[in-house]
Amino acid sequence: MCAECGQEWDPVQVAAEAAAASEANAIKDANGNILKDGDDVVMVKDLPVKGAPKALKAGTKVKNIKLTDGDHNIDCRIEGFGAMALKSIYVRKA
Repeated sequence: MCAECGQEWDPVQVAAEAAAASEANAIKDANGNILKDGDDVVMVKDLPVKGAPKALKAGTKVKNIKLTDGDHNIDCRIEGFGAMALKSIYVRKA
């Protein structure tokens, strides 16, 4: 209840709106699964890497991802390539 105007809110409705807002801001993989820090993912597309002699191949497993804000929203370390920033639309949850 608001102390100034007396407005009352339904706690169930407030909780549902908060859950919907957090799901809308969640980072999702290529299949629509919600990703979390520490998840393992698999590449779904060959991706060329600037300055590298070969591309990252589809099927490459990436362990222990870290989610960030921005266009490339996954920070990770790929064995054989090193530290990388990936877009979540090119991976699926393992």
